[in-house]
Amino acid sequence: MKFCSHCAHPVDWRVPAGDTLPRHVCANCDTVHYVNPKLVVGAIVEYNERVLLCRRAIEPRLGFWTLPAGFMENGESTAEGAARETLEEACAHIEVSELFTLIDVPHINQVHLIFRARLIGSEYAAGDESLEVALVAEHEIPWDELAFRTNSLALRHYFDDRRAGRFGFHRCTLGPAPQPVDG
Repeated sequence: MKFCSHCAHPVDWRVPAGDTLPRHVCANCDTVHYVNPKLVVGAIVEYNERVLLCRRAIEPRLGFWTLPAGFMENGESTAEGAARETLEEACAHIEVSELFTLIDVPHINQVHLIFRARLIGSEYAAGDESLEVALVAEHEIPWDELAFRTNSLALRHYFDDRRAGRFGFHRCTLGPAPQPVDG
């Protein structure tokens, strides 16, 4: 950030009075500009022992599979965001149930909230952000082609819980992906 969104003057990077972390602070009007983590909301959509996956038509990870999910919008609840993302990406209406995973991803300033949900009816199709959409059984999950580690983690918890006959709540923190070692 270079300029204040309130008065358009340059901002400084400093610790404001009464705070403990550096922030963008306007040199003119003293407005403090906070930058906070983004919420990603999505769903594991269930239908006849299968889950709904979308093949991404956009970057990042174009062509890889993902759960229907995306950034939460202002003015909506987390469950509403998960339903909206599913409608946008998979043209599917869902009934959102309990929050299933909360995954902190601090190195990219994100928190991923994945709900369990039920497909209403049997209609789905690729939305603008998807190349294709599919209902897949556990043995059909393209594990090596999943777009994000958060999706892999949520799906592994889901199938483990399903085999155990009970669903719990899962919370974890993901660090940066391990980098391959040359040599």
